[in-house]
Amino acid sequence: MYTIHGIQHLGVGVANHENAWKWYRKFFGMNIPFFNAEAPAPLMDIYTENETITKRAAMVMNLKGGCAMEVVCPTSFQATKADKEFQLGDLGIFIGMIKAPDVDQAYEFFKKNGAQLASKVNEMPNGWKTFYCYDVDGNLWQVVPGEDWYTGYPHITGGTCGCSIGVSDIEKAKTLYADILGYDKVVYDQIDTFRDWKFVPGGDQKYRRILLTQSNPSGGGFTKLSGQTYIELVQDVSDRNPLKIYEGRKWGDVGFVHLGFDVRGMKELGDKLDEKGFGFTCDTNDVLSMGDSTKVHCTYIEDPDGTLIELIEVYKIPIIEKLGINLNVAKRPANKPLPDLMLKALKFSRIKD
Repeated sequence: MYTIHGIQHLGVGVANHENAWKWYRKFFGMNIPFFNAEAPAPLMDIYTENETITKRAAMVMNLKGGCAMEVVCPTSFQATKADKEFQLGDLGIFIGMIKAPDVDQAYEFFKKNGAQLASKVNEMPNGWKTFYCYDVDGNLWQVVPGEDWYTGYPHITGGTCGCSIGVSDIEKAKTLYADILGYDKVVYDQIDTFRDWKFVPGGDQKYRRILLTQSNPSGGGFTKLSGQTYIELVQDVSDRNPLKIYEGRKWGDVGFVHLGFDVRGMKELGDKLDEKGFGFTCDTNDVLSMGDSTKVHCTYIEDPDGTLIELIEVYKIPIIEKLGINLNVAKRPANKPLPDLMLKALKFSRIKD
């Protein structure tokens, strides 16, 4: 049997690891690393022109609540932005989502602290307040409301809670995101021009926009921390031919490089995905070490437009790495949350600026 728990993290390619992570700590509170190490990335050879690159990657989180973020910075080449401008409806992950208990207060914090804002506070199609901003590398982020918090950590936002993905055909994309990955509950599904997108690139055009979440979350080790998560699919309904955001570029170049899911039973899941036409494009085939204390099994698949989805089966994670305290996740029942004592002990790994 296999289980897909839901979104675990959003992968972000950056030009300078130190600068980007410092920004994410300040504005998103992403100051607790599961791992932070430099290593070769042979798994990604097919996405790096068949050459094994090296990269520094840090899996970081906000203990207030939300999913993690993997900050990826190549060290064997300089990550760069694309030489063209992308817009809504282009194929790939275009917007990352961050949740906040009070969107208005978050907006004032971002404004006061000099973040590059892309919009003022406005409303999404379902009435949620939201605003958009750019990080230090020009990646576009959306702040949305959140109510499910794990701790009272006093940061203005929590962690990631999803992303917006451009697709060529929403119904075809749903065969993966809804039917297989479990994001089957429709929050809204509209074709229109949208006022919260007024100042987002391409936002004056008409799109089909569908926000999905899980109708039946399966639980799992990180479920208390991650909370509710979302995938928004965006389809350009004009005559424009959308661009592929990573076409002709390497994995690790600046942008949203992948969306990661927490799973159990990788072999059985692989058989199911292969049967449905979404077979693994690359696979570690066994346990992969991420730093000294994190052991995982990683695979990748592509959505119908080539957007990268990482599947991660976690075997061991550090709780207090400097003391050598780890947790063997593989021995726990698939749907059982990790102990609060263990998760909350992660605060001792917090990076302070």
